Amino acid sequence: MPDVRFDTYYRYEDLTRIVKGYAAEYPHLVRVESIGKSYEGRDIWVATVTNFATGEDKEKPALWVDGNIHASEISPSSACLYLINKLVTEYGVDEDITRCLDTRVFYICPRVNPDGAELALADKPKIIRSSTRPYPYDEEPLEDLTEEDIDGDGRMLMMRIPDPNGPWKVYPEEPRLLIRRDPTETGGQYYRVLPEGRLKNYDGVTITLQPKKEGLDLNRNFPMGWRQEFEQQGAGPYPTSEPEVRALVQFIVDHPNITGGVAFHTYSGVILRPYSDKSDEAFPAEDLWTYQKIGQKGTEITGYPNVSVYHDFRYHPKEVITGVFDDWLYDHVGAFAWTVEIWSPQRQAGIKEYKFIEWRREHPVEDDLKLLKWSDEVLEGKGYIDWYEFDHPQLGKVELGGWNVLYAFRNPPPPLLEKEIARFPGWLVWHLLISPRLELYEASVKPLGDGAYRIRLVVQNTGWLPTYVTKKALEKKAVRGVICEIELPEGAELETGKQREDIGQLEGRAYKPAAPTGRVADPTEDRGKVEWVVRAPQGGKVKLVARHDRAGVVRAEVVLGTE
Repeated sequence: MPDVRFDTYYRYEDLTRIVKGYAAEYPHLVRVESIGKSYEGRDIWVATVTNFATGEDKEKPALWVDGNIHASEISPSSACLYLINKLVTEYGVDEDITRCLDTRVFYICPRVNPDGAELALADKPKIIRSSTRPYPYDEEPLEDLTEEDIDGDGRMLMMRIPDPNGPWKVYPEEPRLLIRRDPTETGGQYYRVLPEGRLKNYDGVTITLQPKKEGLDLNRNFPMGWRQEFEQQGAGPYPTSEPEVRALVQFIVDHPNITGGVAFHTYSGVILRPYSDKSDEAFPAEDLWTYQKIGQKGTEITGYPNVSVYHDFRYHPKEVITGVFDDWLYDHVGAFAWTVEIWSPQRQAGIKEYKFIEWRREHPVEDDLKLLKWSDEVLEGKGYIDWYEFDHPQLGKVELGGWNVLYAFRNPPPPLLEKEIARFPGWLVWHLLISPRLELYEASVKPLGDGAYRIRLVVQNTGWLPTYVTKKALEKKAVRGVICEIELPEGAELETGKQREDIGQLEGRAYKPAAPTGRVADPTEDRGKVEWVVRAPQGGKVKLVARHDRAGVVRAEVVLGTE
């Protein structure tokens, strides 16, 4: 069993050891491969998890799961490792997990962006948005404020500086907290607040924040809706220009059995669905209904609300984001895709009803008091640091303190990590179990006399989703129907029928009404049939195959009698 704990965050070398350890310990359930290399040359690992004794992975419906595309969002890697651990340790014990791995497959990429994570996990961390590749300019910034741990205590806090024109003042009832200065207020003690860091070429007057040399956002580099730098910062020079995104896209395109995908991010404690740039009216109605049902199940199992990005999670009401993973996987590939934002400090502090993005712009001071109390009691004071004096090399006397964002907000604090990521495997297994599943209904042979036989193959979709998965996949012609083939023994001839037949798509149970009231009927749209007439004077075995890119493969044999 790999030596893995879920109260710590792992750097690349340890993560590699853990993932390969699962493959070594459970070779019948796990295989690990590199799907490409990062900008700095690190392998991007993907674990294929299924019962290989019941068939190869590409012949089973699949769910893609990934994490850590953004550099400092490291708990998503832990969520992926936890999923692998849950699957392999409870296979043969948990009924749903066992059935899932016997009939389906997970593709799990714990760390899409290993370079950025190494910076975030370094002894002296550096926080960037995503890739470490310089973009859009390959030059070192020469001035302004650089965020860093200037006092060497392993934390990057805030700096507060007395300033008569500062926008902040001490909250009288809790001196550790800063609140906004009233619009017309004068005559008090006010502060300017900046990230902890060092100033380059400081002129003694002006302070601006230094832009990151590493300006890429890998989750803006996907093909769907990609926009240039002048429209959307960090999207890269062209779609899939970055090796991490290109590797991920290529793997998914090479695995048409993928029926859905979940990308783990942080933070907000919410399950997000497409679109990022379109209203729900843009969906085929059936896809929207299905998205809502899957999301409702996610909320039921995880406790996280499920919302639309466009309607409920926009950074600015007049702006949208594009080029993101889940939009691409849904709109181009036609699979149900999600972004899960792990962790909500607000909910941990007892703040139940709040708007995810708007909260940062506007919330009552009572919320800050609840968060401070939570830090004191649950985090043992490690989340919010009392202000203390520091002799800054450029600014002179300042105070460091405030929220330790990397510890309390960006990811779950290590002691709370396992409880948080344990929410997800149940929903992910359920999500995969709803996928279409091609199974044999009938394989039969009927002698017609004079060496002729009628051969019938009937298959059915036993999954909840239709074989095509989404109406968007049909619209984009992204998926073929069920392909049935016949292989004859030597000396046999096919008299009627084609050696390869496309019998179309098979429906699932996803679009059934809430109750069988009124005029309800269940035609056999979940079944498909093909018949052949074969002349085989010497008898022999006929091999039959039915396959669907998303629903799997069925094989059967029938024996022709000798006459």
